[in-house]
Amino acid sequence: MAELIDGKAIAAELRQEIAADTQSLVSKGVTPGLAVVLVGEDPASRVYVSMKEKACAAAGIFSDEHKLAADTSEQDLLALIAQLNADERIDGILVQLPLPDHIDESKVLEAISPDKDVDGFHPYNVGRLVTGNPLFQPCTPFGVMKMLERTGVELKGKEVVVVGRSNIVGKPVALMCLAEHATVTICHSRTRELDKKVAAADVVIAAVGRPEMIKGDWIKPGAVVIDVGVNRVGDKKLVGDVEFDAACRNAAAITPVPGGVGPMTITMLLYNTLVSAKRRSER
Repeated sequence: MAELIDGKAIAAELRQEIAADTQSLVSKGVTPGLAVVLVGEDPASRVYVSMKEKACAAAGIFSDEHKLAADTSEQDLLALIAQLNADERIDGILVQLPLPDHIDESKVLEAISPDKDVDGFHPYNVGRLVTGNPLFQPCTPFGVMKMLERTGVELKGKEVVVVGRSNIVGKPVALMCLAEHATVTICHSRTRELDKKVAAADVVIAAVGRPEMIKGDWIKPGAVVIDVGVNRVGDKKLVGDVEFDAACRNAAAITPVPGGVGPMTITMLLYNTLVSAKRRSER
């Protein structure tokens, strides 16, 4: 049976390190600050923002929350971002997605200063990632890379198959694996003979957003499986993009859902905010 990669434990270890580094920075007169902007009343977004607030408090990071009405105009939201860009207390700005339909998401993300784009979604930061000189890396794929690192998975020369091509996970994690000298194949829901491509992988990173689409018997014996998917089946059950029980019989190591990649996302948001604050302290 596969070894479980415990995302909760890795995240907790990293958060302790972040808290210690934050305390050291505060002692020098610099308190890391994260601004979180929530527009509307989306229940999942509200829960996520609350989790971020608690994580910031535990790490010693100043959390500046802005909860705006669902009918807030795009102009007013852009004005708030401009204000936060100019606020010296703020090292990171995160606008919680999704935004209401009347607001242009791309325009909002591009309005955030690249120096405060701790989500790593600004085209400037995407370009730096592509050229191998990242300023900020998107939090979920960055968390995947930290999990592999802390688990002792060496990517150099390995065959990595990424299933999913989103701008948030699939594309950036593929670039990050390339930077670690892996040979990377990006697949998606329309890939032909997906089973054969997955079966050739030393490392499978599943981020396609379809419950148990990747069958367990596709996994090569001894492969490492990172399942980014979180899909609700029925009223309560959460499953990943990989058929977990069957995959465990082949994989050397695998992330569970929940408790795998999930805890790493907010952790890397804290990490990016701390890095931004360190840069501010050096200016």
